[in-house]
Formats: sequence, structure tokens, C-alpha cells
Amino acid sequence: MKHLISILLLAFAVLAAPVKAEQVRYISDDLFTYMHRGPGTQFRIMGSVDAGTKVTLLKTDKEAGFSQITDDRGRSGWVDSKFISLQVGLKDRVPALEAELKKVKAALAAATKSSDEQNAGLKNSLKLRNTQISELEEQNINLNDQLTSSQAEIRELRAKIDTQKDDLLMKWFTYGGMVAGVGLLLGLVLPHLIPRRRKRNNGWA
Repeated sequence: MKHLISILLLAFAVLAAPVKAEQVRYISDDLFTYMHRGPGTQFRIMGSVDAGTKVTLLKTDKEAGFSQITDDRGRSGWVDSKFISLQVGLKDRVPALEAELKKVKAALAAATKSSDEQNAGLKNSLKLRNTQISELEEQNINLNDQLTSSQAEIRELRAKIDTQKDDLLMKWFTYGGMVAGVGLLLGLVLPHLIPRRRKRNNGWA
């Protein structure tokens, strides 16, 4: 957009800038004006000068209101000063404006196309980012579910381990009691099962 504004400003500056050569003038945009041999309508008409013709101003008679010029065909004569203008004629300005307008339209079309391409690129990039964000959010949900499941499984395993420890301790107590009971039983029963040896008679009785 800045490039487009710069082109427009440059175009208007070129078209509106005064011609450096001070003696260069143009016949104003009427159909034509008559060229006389002297500074006034009482002088004989030499011919006519078409509107927009580039001429060279030689001198001006302010009292008579006429200016002496040389036209594009090399003729020198006098024309009414009101038909002398610093501005380029329409027949020269219109093609220049049309050419400049064509350039401006082309620049505008290029800027619009570039803007559309940039917008399309931004939309695609935004769509891609949204897709990536959605995938990451889904992965995060799955990881949280896995973490929750793993934590529940760990708690369950810890409970089983604690239960197994209690069961093992109880078994050891049970086995220890059984061993002690068996030992006590054997201690009470074995003396009765094993026959006592009779005392030998040494003949002293």
C-alpha cells in the first residue's frame, strides 16, 4: 500500500510540476486560436494554432493583451494572451494520465494479489497451528489418562504387596507355632514311647 501511495504522489508531482524552461507555454484547451502578425485583432491573421500545441513565448504586450510566440511549425506571430497557459494540454495530459492510471491499476492488482496470497498463507498457517494444538491437546489427554491408570495400578500393586507381607508374616507365625507345638508334643510323647533300661543286678541285693 505504501508503494501504491508513492506511485500516485510521484505521478501527480510530475504532472503538476511547472516546466523548467520559463518560455515554454501551451495553447489552452479551446479548439484553436488565431495567430496575428501584430499584437491585436486588427492585424492580419497568419493562421491558427490548435489547442494544446506547445509554443515558445517570445514576449508579451500587456497593454494589448497579446503575446508573441513561435509554434511547433516554426511560425512566429501574436495570439491573445488569455490563450497562453503553463499547463500541458489535455491531448498530452490524457495519454500520460491513462498510462499512469494503467501503472497504478497494475500496482494495485499486484498489491491485492500479494495481500491475498499472504492472507491465504496466514490462514493455512493458522489452520496448521490449530490442528497441531488439537493433536497436542489430545495427546495430553491420553497421557493424563495413562498417568491416572498407572497411578491406580501402582496403588493396587502396593496394596497387594502389603497384603502379601502380612500373609507371609502370618504364615511364618503359623509355621513357627506348628514347629513349637510339634516339638512340645514330641517332648511329651517320646519319653513314653522309648522303653526305659532296667537296672542291672550287681549281686549286692
